[in-house]
Amino acid sequence: MPFAKPRRRRGRSYEPGLASSATKRLRSGILALLVVLVIGTLGYVAFGYSVLDACFQTVITVTTVGFGEVHRFGSGEKIFTIVIIFAGVGTAGYTFSVLVESFIEDYFADALRRRRMERKINAMRDHVILCGWGRVGQAIAHYLNTASADVVVIDSDEGRLASVNGPYVRGDATDEDILRSAGVMRARVLITALNADADNLYVTLTGRSMHPDLFIVSRTATESAVPKLLQAGADRTVNPQDLGGARMAALAIQPHVAEFLDVVMHDGSLEFRLEQVDVPRDSPIVGHTLRSARVHAHTGALVLALRHPGEEFRTNPPPEAEVRSGDVLIVIGNATQVDALRTLASPEHHRDDDPGQAG
Repeated sequence: MPFAKPRRRRGRSYEPGLASSATKRLRSGILALLVVLVIGTLGYVAFGYSVLDACFQTVITVTTVGFGEVHRFGSGEKIFTIVIIFAGVGTAGYTFSVLVESFIEDYFADALRRRRMERKINAMRDHVILCGWGRVGQAIAHYLNTASADVVVIDSDEGRLASVNGPYVRGDATDEDILRSAGVMRARVLITALNADADNLYVTLTGRSMHPDLFIVSRTATESAVPKLLQAGADRTVNPQDLGGARMAALAIQPHVAEFLDVVMHDGSLEFRLEQVDVPRDSPIVGHTLRSARVHAHTGALVLALRHPGEEFRTNPPPEAEVRSGDVLIVIGNATQVDALRTLASPEHHRDDDPGQAG
């Protein structure tokens, strides 16, 4: 099933322009207030005040606390104080108002961003929930994005979530409420990429209990955890260290084969893609052989393997291989050819003649 292309948005900021504008105005206000304080202090020093008395007189004048003058004012001090009052009080009032405004803007912008993100998550269907935003989680998200998958990230670290390019939920992935907030009841896939096997085990068990039809891929760091994860409900388990070692060995022995598979699966620079096509129960090609259904003739896609649920792969299947309900076809072809094969296998695909006839 093809993924719908997500609309990307930065995970943290809602409208960065507002925040930056308020910050600039706040800095300007603080700078202006400091200038007034310095000028006031220097002015009172010029009238014979000590530096401490001059600074004190300037502060109580600007803040209008009403302590009175430090020394008896003459005409010059009075005129200078009037100027400081107008300049200082106005500057202080402006700075305070900008400070309050920035707090209010940040609060409402963050609240609005959260509500918009919640609405987006609530509207998602058949999406992928990714638990864990470490190095492994970020690598997973990168490849999911190349496949145009809708992804919701769960992580408890607000600092890490700042780099998420899309919707996320902050919290403990082992919590049912957090999984529910990520739309686990409507999701198609749950990926647990947490560091600890125990956490991945608990998330797997919780996700399976909440959504029995969920496809769950669990990260594991030890071989001993694999049977436990499978028993808890994981459909697949992956050890990143093992995969990394296998890929390095493949690059050492057959570098061109390994690089070709990487390009076909993840890079996207080649026209051809290696993908899977599910055959529904009511598909018009069910009961036909690859030859009689004329899969290659009608679509141009090449079937590399067949797999029936619970059975092994049938690699390089012969033309006489029969397509059964629930089969998965591993095919290679360009986007148009793969889409044509999905259309051919779809129950909604109606042909005026039998699939085996020329069309």
